[in-house]
Amino acid sequence: MSITAEQIAFDQQHIWHPYSSMINPPPAYPVESAEGVRIRLADGRELIDGMGSWWSVIHGYGHPVLNAAAHQQIDKMSHVMFGGLTHQPAIELARALVEMTPEKLDKVFLADSGSVAVEVAIKMAIQYWHARGLAEKHKLITIRNGYHGDTFGAMAVCDPVNGMHEIFTGVLPQQLFAPAPQIGFDQPWDEADIEPLAQLLADNHQQIAALILEPIVQGAGGMRFYSPSYLKRARELCDNHQVLLIADEIATGFGRTGELFACQHAGITPDILCVGKALTGGYMTLAATLTNSHIGETISAGGAGCFMHGPTFMGNPLACAVAGASLKLLRDSDWQGRVRCIEQGLKQGLAAAAELDSVAEVRCLGAIGVVEMKAPVDTVEIQKLFIERGLWIRPFGKLVYVMPPYVISDADLQLLTDGMVSALQAYRG
Repeated sequence: MSITAEQIAFDQQHIWHPYSSMINPPPAYPVESAEGVRIRLADGRELIDGMGSWWSVIHGYGHPVLNAAAHQQIDKMSHVMFGGLTHQPAIELARALVEMTPEKLDKVFLADSGSVAVEVAIKMAIQYWHARGLAEKHKLITIRNGYHGDTFGAMAVCDPVNGMHEIFTGVLPQQLFAPAPQIGFDQPWDEADIEPLAQLLADNHQQIAALILEPIVQGAGGMRFYSPSYLKRARELCDNHQVLLIADEIATGFGRTGELFACQHAGITPDILCVGKALTGGYMTLAATLTNSHIGETISAGGAGCFMHGPTFMGNPLACAVAGASLKLLRDSDWQGRVRCIEQGLKQGLAAAAELDSVAEVRCLGAIGVVEMKAPVDTVEIQKLFIERGLWIRPFGKLVYVMPPYVISDADLQLLTDGMVSALQAYRG
């Protein structure tokens, strides 16, 4: 049964969509179905999904392997509490995560969403130092232009000026911020880029529990790509100052940057790793926070005797079953070759955008393509231009970006980049 005009009207009046106003809300285009890399609207139009449903749909929509995993699991049980119980989907998913993540990350906490995974990581870091008798180490340090989620602990380590949460500054925990890295992914390293972070750590390490950052790619805080040398030096600084390193790989994990995890560009292992988004191939909400045995055992030997967190839907069997199938699908595919092809296609296809007067910069890494405009775009107006060209792209601020599913064909990738450039040429915002 197709969506009706009455339902659309109800949506506009009563449903609060992400980052939207309830006064003159922007249009929400009704979706009838989705398959492969295409979203089919209720009016019959088909759009190539350049967003991968906010980084998550890496295998495309309606993949038969993932569909089968969901069907098989739901016939057994869709959910059972994880407190005091366990099940095969969670065990096999945790086994896969331990095997594929950087070495020594062998303790897995299954969370509900990316923001919750970050909250868990922050609590792990603080509880670790408390268990070691160093309760004064309870602050977080991070880098500007970062984004880590929309819950309060996560918001507190998002950029308070350039991010989306400035109005909450007075009520959030006050954390420490170093300037954002300035040296790009492929640029020669200059030690001066890390000096502000090094100084902050030297001056404040007695109260700092952890450094949290997005490795190599800063996502919703600016879609910026920075040098692996910065990440490598950050790891060394954390070791020197007894500060834990939290890597937020919710957006970058599972191959998006060309490595399975962005930390691998620098050859480092964090103390705590957050993953999400692509974990289930975009089918269901699920995330995980991983740490090593030392941290896990230290927390468990502390005064609380356990880690103080336990979501109701933790380890949801249905989500775990789909996630396990998604990770196997990724491991068994030539994902790295596919991501290399996408990177090349994005670089070639978006090169023409760099010639436009309205464009400040074009940058691509792995299956991520970014066109940074000189001025913020009108999202409603520019989306109309994309939809006219058969594309689903959702810009924000000055950033018009894509991160398509890995299964996108070369022909569809060219349609995506050609349409993107054409829309930018036509845009007169």
